[in-house]
Amino acid sequence: MNDKVEAKKKVRVGDLLVEKGLITEAQLMGALAEQKRTGKKIGRVLTDLHFVSEEKLLSCLSDYFHYPYIDLNLYRIEADIVRILPETYARRYRCIVLAEQPDGVLIGMSDPTDLMVIDDLQRQLKRPVLPAFISEDNLLTTLDSIYRRQDEIASIAGELEGELSESDFDITELASSSDSSDAPVVRLLQSIFEDAVQVKASDIHIEPEESQLRIRMRIDGDLQEQVMKERRIASALVSRLKIMSGLDISEKRIPQDGRFNIRVKNKSIDVRLSTMPVQFGESVVMRLLDQSGGILDLNSLGMPKDIQERFKYLIERPHGMVLVTGPTGSGKTTTLYGALTILNTKERKIITAEDPIEYRLPRVNQVQVNPKVGLEFSTVLRAALRQDPDVILVGEMRDHETAEIGLRAAMTGHMVLSTLHTNDAVSTAMRLLDMGIDNYLVASSLRAVMAQRLVKRLCDHCQEDYQADDQERAWLMSMAEDSLLASYKKGRGCHHCNNTGYSGRIGIYELLEMDESMIAAMRRNSADEFAVAANAHPKFRPLALCALDYARQGITSLDEVFRVSASLGDGG
Repeated sequence: MNDKVEAKKKVRVGDLLVEKGLITEAQLMGALAEQKRTGKKIGRVLTDLHFVSEEKLLSCLSDYFHYPYIDLNLYRIEADIVRILPETYARRYRCIVLAEQPDGVLIGMSDPTDLMVIDDLQRQLKRPVLPAFISEDNLLTTLDSIYRRQDEIASIAGELEGELSESDFDITELASSSDSSDAPVVRLLQSIFEDAVQVKASDIHIEPEESQLRIRMRIDGDLQEQVMKERRIASALVSRLKIMSGLDISEKRIPQDGRFNIRVKNKSIDVRLSTMPVQFGESVVMRLLDQSGGILDLNSLGMPKDIQERFKYLIERPHGMVLVTGPTGSGKTTTLYGALTILNTKERKIITAEDPIEYRLPRVNQVQVNPKVGLEFSTVLRAALRQDPDVILVGEMRDHETAEIGLRAAMTGHMVLSTLHTNDAVSTAMRLLDMGIDNYLVASSLRAVMAQRLVKRLCDHCQEDYQADDQERAWLMSMAEDSLLASYKKGRGCHHCNNTGYSGRIGIYELLEMDESMIAAMRRNSADEFAVAANAHPKFRPLALCALDYARQGITSLDEVFRVSASLGDGG
């Protein structure tokens, strides 16, 4: 086999592409001049100059050398099989193990004609190598998603454990030695943060146990974990993080909160940190906020066009209260920041009371609530009203006093935006009445309620058709009679989505605008009348049906629709 490849390598790639009519002689001359300047391989130069697509180039080479061409986006990759080749070899030789076969190991390579690499791989794997052509860009993305720096993290953790056991000095001393960026604790944290940013994790959990350390990351709402046997490194990690957050490293008996900013992969990440004493040390949770991406606008949140236009009209009114509701982690804050980006013009004075301030906005007066010094939401709100605002954002209507001041402000010429922890839009108005607010005040000031949830998006790479079972069909019929006529999808699970079948999340929304019948029901303090009037509103579409719309469009799965429906039904 090697002799044949050697013989065929004598035919140059550029000449072969000209012969097959994929590029012109003039394009080849231009590419060769560029290759001389940059030193890149001729194939990469031709694709970079858009003279030929990578797919056509690889297909041509595949036919010529009689090696298969494999599209990694369509190939089902097994992480356990990939890992039989250590990550260092995979990255150094630009290759990935795809399958174990009776006559050898199928390996996707960016350059299967490199015989020295094939010989090295055969020595490492102790089996014959069966090469295949693959896209180098797809390969690097796949390696990142499969290996996810876990070998690197484990290796540095082992190094740090060794350093701790060999030395007599205090862990705190090691954690604070910030002179050397090569210190294992610094490199370990760097690798953890890089992994988190790569997989778009919202939170990192560091949890020490008796004989191991557990690091978990929340990705698309679910936790994924890596367990390390080096339990002693937990103390060094926590101490280092405390120093970065400006916390007291000697105090380990009480919870502490702090924040710091780091740059990871050219992104500015704001980290909110919380420590808590647990049985075997201190547990740390870090919330990651990407400041470099800018505030998401309402378009990028996945808000349907009709709801977006109605919401925009409501918040641009001169006065009134608009509430955004939903459980923790449903994207309420993001929606409110999206609203502020619309309202943030030089003609408007905007004041916010937040706990905490998540994103910094130019021209907006943002106030951090601080209960320790008596700076509660209600205190900030009273002070804000004396600052001649046009728009006030209150992070949360936590109590009767805050809600009442907010509603009075909305009645006296201010636009007030806030959040409330209620289950859906319909129950929100009644919740305000339950807090002891006068019904005339709610009826006069509340303009609209937006309720929302986040549902997981199906992975684009592995979604496939799905037939609902009998129980699901019965549930669908109870939700909407025409729901059985639609086709649905589910995610099979692949390396792109970490075998979950999902990649990313999208918001679902219900927008309830107050009309005369709802206002009358509020004045009479009748929850039943209010619910009937709300559900009769021609533009009101409940959350569960919004999720079902996404399932019909192949954006999410029926499992997610039923999860949302169940959470609405059980008061969660």
